[in-house]
Order: sequence, then structure tokens, then C-alpha cells
Amino acid sequence: MDQQPMEPAGPASTQGERLRVFLVDDHAMFRAGVRAELGAHVEVVGEASTVAEAVGRIPVTAPDVVLLDVHMPDGGGRAVLETLRRTHPQVRFLALSVSDAAEDVIGLIRAGARGYVTKTIAPDELAAAIRRVADGDAVFSPRLAGFVLDAFASRSDTPVTDPELDQLTNREREVLRLLARGYAYKEIAKELFISIKTVETHVSNVLRKLQMSNRYELSRWAADRRLV
Repeated sequence: MDQQPMEPAGPASTQGERLRVFLVDDHAMFRAGVRAELGAHVEVVGEASTVAEAVGRIPVTAPDVVLLDVHMPDGGGRAVLETLRRTHPQVRFLALSVSDAAEDVIGLIRAGARGYVTKTIAPDELAAAIRRVADGDAVFSPRLAGFVLDAFASRSDTPVTDPELDQLTNREREVLRLLARGYAYKEIAKELFISIKTVETHVSNVLRKLQMSNRYELSRWAADRRLV
């Protein structure tokens, strides 16, 4: 496939052409599944598994829409957005994540994403969401739209910080949230596309950082902060 330079033209959906989509996700099997499901609807022009790859390849492949995972080991979707949104404003970003946490949704939207949907979305609905984002609309899974409305309705000039929560990585917060919801380690591993051993490592790190001794204390801590 020939690579084309980035042009400030309008989205392909308004020009009678197939939309050009770029995939950013650190799980190869998931990317392959999305590529197969979307193949009849869009042209997948590239993919990346890290922030560095995404930042380097997106400008070269000139996508209309970037499907962006929220949590990756090297910074995730927000890092990609913050790097590219000013230099390539014509590219639109749609977050596609396992996370349905309010802070993830709000963080990505404030960073510049045009929408946020979860990985449980049906292929036809995902294709429709991509088209809407390419046309300039904002798209959210129904429950997530409420997070955004609430956040911007109550927005304060004074940021709310939580030193204990801030010391956790995005992945650790994600594991903590599922743990607090009652998921077993095996279920967390399946939900996040990681190994059970990796889940155990994350839980161990969270316990150490928060100076707690078991998952029940973690669950209460997460519930107190409305992370569940």
C-alpha cells in the first residue's frame, strides 16, 4: 500500500470514498479482530501497538479517524492525543477501550478525542460511530455520555487531586476497579487481555503502594472514591 502525505482535506465520508482508519492498541489479536470486522466498512491504513509507533505512523498514513486504546504500557491514548492534536488537527480520534470509568472518558475527551466507546460495541455500531466522528459528530456509548455531561456541567477551575490515586498507573487503576467489582483474577485477565500472572503483579503493586493487605480493603478504598 502506497503511503500518502497528510493533507488538510475533509473526511472521506463527505467525498464518497471509504474512510481511512488507523488502529492503536497494544494487543495484536484485538487489532486483528477489529481489522477483520471493519474490513467491509472502512480501509484500515495502519496500526500501532505503542505510543511511539502511533505518533510516527499516523501522520504518514493520513487516516480520517484513529481508533485509540486508552491504556497502554507506555502512556496510552492520551499521550498520542496530546502529541498529535495540535500538529495534525484534521485527524479525528475515537477512543475504543475496555474501561468505562468516568475519569478515563473525561480525560480522553479533554485531551481532544471526538468520542469514546467500549470494546463491547457491535461491529456495525463501531462502523457507524467511525463515520459519525469523521463527519464531525461526538459519539459516546449511552452510559458514558452522562459522565461527560456531568463533568463539564460541574467543571471547576480548581483541579481535584488524590495523592494516593495519583501514584497508581492507568493499568493498576483498571485492575483495581475490576477487582472492586468482584471480578476474579482469571476474569480480570480475560477482560483486559493480559495474563493472570500480570494481574497478580498489578494487584501486588497496588497493595504495596496503598499500604493495604488484601482485596477487601482495596474494594472498600475504591468504593469510597467512587471508582467501582
